Amino acid sequence: MISGLFWVLLLNIIVKPLWFLGIEVGAQNAVGNEAYGLYFTVFNLAYILNILLDLGVTNFNTRNIARHPQLIAKHMGGILTLKLLLFGLYALFALAAALLLGYGSREFSLLMPLCVAQFLNSLILYLRSNFEGLLLFKWDSFISVMDRLLMILLCGLMLWTPLRSRFNIYWFVYAQVLSYALTAVTALLVIAAKSGLRRLTWNLPFSLVILRQSAPFALLVLLMASYNRIDPILLRMLSGDSSAGVYAGAFRLLDAFSMVAYLVSVPLLPVYARLCKTDVRQTASTTRLVFFPMLLLSLSAAVVCNIWATPIMTLLYHGNAPLYVPVFRVIICGFVPICVTYIFGTLLTAAGKLRQLNLFAVTALLLNVAVNLVLIPRLGAVGSAWASLSAQLFMALAQIILAFRLLRLPLSTLLPPSPRELLKLLRIK
Repeated sequence: MISGLFWVLLLNIIVKPLWFLGIEVGAQNAVGNEAYGLYFTVFNLAYILNILLDLGVTNFNTRNIARHPQLIAKHMGGILTLKLLLFGLYALFALAAALLLGYGSREFSLLMPLCVAQFLNSLILYLRSNFEGLLLFKWDSFISVMDRLLMILLCGLMLWTPLRSRFNIYWFVYAQVLSYALTAVTALLVIAAKSGLRRLTWNLPFSLVILRQSAPFALLVLLMASYNRIDPILLRMLSGDSSAGVYAGAFRLLDAFSMVAYLVSVPLLPVYARLCKTDVRQTASTTRLVFFPMLLLSLSAAVVCNIWATPIMTLLYHGNAPLYVPVFRVIICGFVPICVTYIFGTLLTAAGKLRQLNLFAVTALLLNVAVNLVLIPRLGAVGSAWASLSAQLFMALAQIILAFRLLRLPLSTLLPPSPRELLKLLRIK
């Protein structure tokens, strides 16, 4: 199992930065800030609403199949049907949101395929939860990077061949849809063979139970996605496509860095869930072991990126670097509170403090919108970066305070672990 988890992490760390910093950067340089800003805005709208495609079903399924693997075929038929119905709900909400935002034909021509892409991505994550529940980590490793590998191949052929002269943002979107579709079909065929799935079914009481149990978590994911991804939507409304494109370029490296914090948080959730019920002191020690290295990593990355902001942006965007540098210097500082949030947010989620986390997320969203409305007219993309950083800092500090109050963590939790503690926690004799 440890070997399988290692390969999942390693393959994602290798492949996804190549997508972020190679293909996405190449696409933005090829189509320009205005076209990419339009795409990035519509993509974030589709991304914010994608919790409607899952509503916590994937997390429920991972735990359930791990405990009762013999139920996989029975449950999969019903959950796949539920996913299709959720796609209809998601599409309606996306359409309504686009109409409220005053989107026209250009936006809708991107929104529809991006909604399909989000559905296929959600389907892949659900199918992967079956691999994880059955401890088929080798298949999970392969499926976890198959979509990005296909996108890298397709987009690379278009960006690094004579086709580049005709490359446009629609080709970029269609390549994503095709890659997700091929990956989803592959995952479905494999898991169907492993589980004996023969047909889809529908069980309304079963679906309602799943949705009711996962509702608080689904709300938290929706709110966090909103305060993390609403900035380019507001920026485009108040400042135009080009500003949204500049924000997207500056945001990209933060997005890639955040993947590291996310991958660290994934194994923390089951560990915290067990420790919160047995030994709070061990919970504090585990948090101390993870928190200080992540804090040191994030602070170092933020400082280095601020010092070398101009060379980094020049390397990525060539002659347009001056547009991105001021935004990048602000937004990359968000890596510090994001790392803190992934640690303490995971701890509070494992402890069942979802009501408080949802209240914090609502406050962070309102703060983000308010700061955006004040600063975008004055500072453009830089103002939006400050709004994002404000929301991230609020969420990180609120979670630290809540964790210390409710879980009674000692202040030493925030200090670096001693060598003796490291040996004890890692069980090295």
